[in-house]
Amino acid sequence: MLAMFLAMLETEEDQRRFTKLYETYEKKVYAVALRVLGDPDQAEDAAQQTWYRLLKNWERVTVLPWAETEGYAVTAAKNCALDILRSRRRTVAFPENWDPPAPEDHQDEYDYLVSLIRALPEGYRRVLELKLVEEETNREIARRLNINESTVASRVMRGKAMLRAQLEKGGCRYDAV
Repeated sequence: MLAMFLAMLETEEDQRRFTKLYETYEKKVYAVALRVLGDPDQAEDAAQQTWYRLLKNWERVTVLPWAETEGYAVTAAKNCALDILRSRRRTVAFPENWDPPAPEDHQDEYDYLVSLIRALPEGYRRVLELKLVEEETNREIARRLNINESTVASRVMRGKAMLRAQLEKGGCRYDAV
């Protein structure tokens, strides 16, 4: 991961300073994120976002005296973790026993389609639920899930393709998906 961040810096001096910052505070940044989130995977995501934010604000970071960089990095880690925590609170996955409203006609086909959506990988399933069931825009979904709009668009496209493939595999042809 460090190599990727270093590639984003232009000078060797910046690379040396960032390496020192990263190696000195990597564990502390992760620990702060873990304390806020309570989940190791999400803490890792928050830590990576922290280092990326520090790079985006590198001009500000480089003018700080070394003694102040720890506080800046810790604050950035806390803020990234809080952003993830806020998005997690806004996003509640549908429960497994959730029964979306269905049209009276074609109940069997509808139930089959719902079962296919539920069988999709979580990232695609959640985006398609928000897009197709709650009829949210890509921008609304991106904000709600804290992902890029382009990620939403590609997940919708790929999720629909997965659904189409499953429908065709089951002997159905459904052009609306």
